[in-house]
Amino acid sequence: MDTKFSTAIHLLILVSEAEQPMSSEQIATSVGTNPSYVRKVAARLSHAGIIEGRRGRSGFALLKAPEDISMLEVYRAVEQTEKVHVFDIHQNPSDECIVGRNIRPVLGGMFRHAEQVVEDELAGATLADCMARMRERIDKDEKDPHQPDNRQQEGNRK
Repeated sequence: MDTKFSTAIHLLILVSEAEQPMSSEQIATSVGTNPSYVRKVAARLSHAGIIEGRRGRSGFALLKAPEDISMLEVYRAVEQTEKVHVFDIHQNPSDECIVGRNIRPVLGGMFRHAEQVVEDELAGATLADCMARMRERIDKDEKDPHQPDNRQQEGNRK
């Protein structure tokens, strides 16, 4: 999977929270990519009716409230598909091998189940949820900027 989905969420949070309209150049700086990639992702979001470009001036605007934008809607817009697709199966297993003959149906069922779980999670999460989690992290960092992230500490213990 590429980074269009995470870039789209990043872009949407920036657009939603910015006091001034943000250009693709400003968004690209925050994302760590180039403006043309941001414009490509923004075009897909615009085509899906999630954002609009502001004519006559630089920047984007949300067309819906953050609580009305599901992560599944964003995924579908930028990946240009109706189904969540995370896993691929190699294309040419040998029918002469017992594993080769059976691997596609075995993995296909397991992968589709996992993708359905992901799809359900994305359908139940909104842009507002992502923004709330970000605010929690920001508030935590502002209260104690010298306290290391708990996940980093847990990772060091493993």
